[in-house]
Formats: sequence, structure tokens, C-alpha cells
Amino acid sequence: MRVTTDDPMPPPVPVVSPPYHTPEREALQARARTFAAERVLPVADELDPVKGEIPRSLLEEMAGEGWFGITVDREHGGMGLGAFEYCMVAEELARAWMSVGSIIARAQGAGTDVADPARRAELLRRSAKGEWIGAIALSEPDAGSDLAGVATRAVRDGDEFVVTGRKRWTGNAKAADFIQVLVRTADPGPDEKRSAGLATLLVEKERDTFPDGITGRPIDKIGYHGFVTWDLEFDGFRVPVGNQIGTAGFADAQKWLNIARVHTAARAVGLARAAVEDCIGYLQDREQFEHPIGDFQAVRFTLADMAARVEQARAFYQHVAHLIDLGQPCEREAAMVKLMATEMAAEVTGDGIQLHGGNGYTTEHQVERHWRDARLTTIFEGTSEIQRKIIADRLLPRSPLG
Repeated sequence: MRVTTDDPMPPPVPVVSPPYHTPEREALQARARTFAAERVLPVADELDPVKGEIPRSLLEEMAGEGWFGITVDREHGGMGLGAFEYCMVAEELARAWMSVGSIIARAQGAGTDVADPARRAELLRRSAKGEWIGAIALSEPDAGSDLAGVATRAVRDGDEFVVTGRKRWTGNAKAADFIQVLVRTADPGPDEKRSAGLATLLVEKERDTFPDGITGRPIDKIGYHGFVTWDLEFDGFRVPVGNQIGTAGFADAQKWLNIARVHTAARAVGLARAAVEDCIGYLQDREQFEHPIGDFQAVRFTLADMAARVEQARAFYQHVAHLIDLGQPCEREAAMVKLMATEMAAEVTGDGIQLHGGNGYTTEHQVERHWRDARLTTIFEGTSEIQRKIIADRLLPRSPLG
């Protein structure tokens, strides 16, 4: 019987399948899905068209749900869960608005790895509560994919570092409680790698302001609204020596990027899934030639391909998140899933626009938002080209003359 608008078929509901299923994960996924649909999506529909920021009230609701402390241990008030649950929740939140699936990464214990144990414990508790939400300043105008080329200087002056330089693509910088900044404290020696001499500093600040010595210019983006992305200038800004994070700036940044890449894959899956779900509804509602356009085989096959690719990417990111939770080194796999899932999302959301026809090229339907946000996932946290380099370098050695 032909589907009509009187009996539309709802989209399938993703579930955690064996061997990863547990009752606890099922309940967490359902809670995140309900929160995304009821609390996030209406805000996204209202604010994304005007490039609005995530309201503080919504951030407080998210904190109440525990989304900022998924991977923080229970001792410090977090959920004590792993990368799997973190990515699973991120997919659900990104399905509604990618910036909300992203903002939770600015907590999860980020900006807490200071030397003093008591202070570290305090910051972890604040992170889990959503009271320590930060920004990460890695890239520069001349150092994006090549983080070893970071030129922002931190010169030791007594008990302080004096920081001078520029950082670009620092999302949430002004609204943040802290900025985690990758800097150069020394030049590499003749026999050292280019990454030698890098360190990570913790800049503490008041929300919605920049302290003296830091100025910022907003970067106008075509998507990824919800928080502002900044170009920052450090002009003799002073940071206490005790605010150095970790012990190996470049290695610490790379470790963070591995988890960020799987998180990005999960967000990409959420966006692509949103396009599939929106298309399932639209194809049953939109009629041409006296039929819902979902009756036509070309349209049905496109939708089938879209859905299959989403399922494939979800299975892959869950596998890599599981490996991370086991403590397995998986830089290659993280690069692979980031590459595959984000390229998939850009193409699937583009297909979603195509299936909406002319209506897809308007702001009247959410599918254009899914595409704008998905397109960015192939660029940030390491471009697709960088992911291919990482994968190839671990599969195929270069010849001495290469």
C-alpha cells in the first residue's frame, strides 16, 4: 500500500548493538536523545539562523544532566565513563545542533592537568559540574595542520611566562572559563624534532571577557554557530609558571587530538543521521506527479545509500572508541574513522539537500544546517588530507629519497 501523509513511517531509532550494548548505555543514550530533541533542537532552530550563541541556561541544563563530566571520574563528581559513552552522547546532541555536541569537549577534565594535586582535584570537580568550560588555542595564522610550526612565544620571567603571538580558530574563547594555549618556550636544537620546545599553558579568565594582554576578533563562519570562534592576540600576557599543563606540549596536544578525532566522527554521524531522518519525513510528505516523492526508485535508492553509510560510520566510531577505552594505541584507526565519517557526513547531508530539491536550498528546512556543519568536520581536528597522511605513514614507509 502506498504511504500517505496520514500514516507516515518514522525514522528508525539507533540503538547500541552487541557486543557494546549494556542496559546502562541504553538508558544513557535514550536520555541524551530525549534531551537533544526536547531541549536542544528548539534552541537550535531559533538561534542558528541568527548565528546566536548557546544560552547559558541551556549550558546549565546540560551540566545538570552531567554531560560535561562524562569522562571525569566519580571521585571528582563525574560519570566515570569512557570514550564510548562520550561519543555516543555527542552523536545524540550533534543530531540536534553540532555546537552542543562540541561544547561538552571543552570540559571532560580539560584544563585541569596542573602540577598541584589539590588544585587539579578542584578543577576536575568544577569541570564535571560544567563550571570549568574552556577553549583550546592550538592553531595560528601560519600553523594549522603543522602544529610543530607554532610560533607564539612564552618567555620565562621569574615565576611567570610572558606570552606574545597570535592564535586562530579558538572557539568559545570569550565565553570560556579558561583557554588552553599551545606555545613555544624554546627553539628546537640541531638534533631535535621541530616540535621540541612546545608547552601548553592554562590561561584562567572571567567568562565573557578577555583579560588585559589578550584581544580577540570574531571570525565570521558560514556554519558551526552556537559559539563564537576567535582570532586571538597575546601581547605580553603573563601566565604563572604553575599553570603549565602536562609535561610534553606537542605530545599532549597529539593525544588530545586522537580522542577529538573520534569525537568528531561521532558528531559527523549525528549530522548525517539528522539528514536521513529529515529526508524520511520529507519524502513521505512532499508529493509530485500525484505521488509522495518517496515512491520513486531513484529517490528511495539514494536514501538507502545514505542510511547504510551512516550505520557503517557509527559502527566504526564505536569500535575505535572501544579501543581507546581499552587503552589501545589507535592513532591510525582514529585518523581512519575521522576521515571516513566526516567525508560521509559531507556527502550524505549534501544528498539530503538534493532530495529536498529547491526547498533544500533554503533556510526553511534543517537540512541546510546539517550540511553547513558537516562540511566543517572534514576540516577541523585535522583535515581529511592530514588524516590520509597519518594513515599512509603508518601503512607505507617512505624511501630514503622520498
